[in-house]
Amino acid sequence: MTDKSAPTPPTTASSTKPQAGPKQAGPKQAVPKQAVPKQAGPKRTSAPRPAEADTSVGDTAVRPGFAERLQAKLAAGAAGLRSSADETSTAPAPAAAAKPRGPRRARLRLTRIDPWSVMKTSFLLSIAFGIVTVVAVAMIWNVLDGAGVFDSVNQTVRDVVDDQATATFDVRDYIGTDRVVGFTMLVAAVDVVLLTAIATLGAFLYNMAAALLGGVEVTLAEDN
Repeated sequence: MTDKSAPTPPTTASSTKPQAGPKQAGPKQAVPKQAVPKQAGPKRTSAPRPAEADTSVGDTAVRPGFAERLQAKLAAGAAGLRSSADETSTAPAPAAAAKPRGPRRARLRLTRIDPWSVMKTSFLLSIAFGIVTVVAVAMIWNVLDGAGVFDSVNQTVRDVVDDQATATFDVRDYIGTDRVVGFTMLVAAVDVVLLTAIATLGAFLYNMAAALLGGVEVTLAEDN
């Protein structure tokens, strides 16, 4: 009687692979680093940093206390004041006071006049001049009438002519206040137009002459 044994399972790589155990720490081998040549370049200068504790290998720098730093600053300030006082005491006095300078002067040229501004200014000035003329003539004629000048003229004409026709003669009929003031107002209105036109035309003529000859030279000086 033959014994039948169970078929054996096929062997695989996983079954034959030994199990990984815990790794044992061994001494690390130092790998030498290759020396890289440094390239020559401009050195960078960094701003000085405040005093701090040196954490590098070696002696540790200890920052002084607040009282010591305050005393050092006060001592430095006192030394600076003492040195400045010594310099001022040894400085030579000025030989003589500076001579006062005269007023400054500036030479300028009037090369152009704006005709529009000249016309406006001349128009206003001519109106003011016409009003002043009318008021002045009216006041003068009233003063002459109040002083009796016209009556004296009438009496003189009657005595010289000695005629019946001169009995009704009155100089006020020819040069009275109303007639003279009206005529003065007419002349003032004409003067406003003429003065404005002449001033504007003069501005144009001056600009043309200044373009050719350079204009009027003016010297300005400041007050003392």
